[in-house]
Amino acid sequence: MRSVDHSDRNNWYAVRVRSQHEDQVSRHLRVRGLEAFLPLYTRKQRWSDRFKEIDFPLFPGYVFCRFDPDNRLPVLTVPGVVQLVGTGKTPVPIDAAEIEAIQTAVTSGAMRHPCEYLEIGQRVRIEHGPLCGVEGILLGSRGHRRLVLSISLLQRSVEVQVHEDWVRPLAMKHGVAGNLVASHHCSPHAHPKFVS
Repeated sequence: MRSVDHSDRNNWYAVRVRSQHEDQVSRHLRVRGLEAFLPLYTRKQRWSDRFKEIDFPLFPGYVFCRFDPDNRLPVLTVPGVVQLVGTGKTPVPIDAAEIEAIQTAVTSGAMRHPCEYLEIGQRVRIEHGPLCGVEGILLGSRGHRRLVLSISLLQRSVEVQVHEDWVRPLAMKHGVAGNLVASHHCSPHAHPKFVS
């Protein structure tokens, strides 16, 4: 794990919270002037007489927050906060690209839901559509393609549905994903080219 970079106060950190307190903690953090991120997904829930769509956290038990690691008391004193994720009492920042990928998936409106954490698989980059520029692991089943976005520190992942033609593999170097093979600029409004 990485140590905290005290020179960069813009790092995202994972805040472990009590069960079903994610929304409350997120609101409290914002009231205290901190930037909080609670990624959600919608699921149909059956009630006794009907189905209702309800928002659930993509990462149950966690809220993401930007704060100064030297001044973490405002975070730790929020009702419902259990601890900061890190080594010992030192919070470990989350990779900025991982948080940006989850934020892009949430704002894109693409269908998403939690899934098992994956470390292996084909790393890809989305080159078209609302997720343009996002990198992740490609999965496929029953004619559907899904992109897995992960937060390594939490060992949690999220699946997002993507169109098969939007996806391009990343070059492989020594069995590990390397730099992009595609070099063209992608626009969030770009549409895939369909070839028959």
